[in-house]
Amino acid sequence: MLDTSRGEPPAPTDEQRGCLYALSQPPLMIFLAVIGSLLLMAAVHDLFLL
Repeated sequence: MLDTSRGEPPAPTDEQRGCLYALSQPPLMIFLAVIGSLLLMAAVHDLFLL
């Protein structure tokens, strides 16, 4: 016969993490800062030096 007794529910193994958790990681922030600074330097070069 099948055991249909109600035991304790299994504990969740991992919490769902959203986009803000991913953006708070240091390697990603460094990468985005480098890309942003390159874009800013290109924009300043185009506006003021050409």
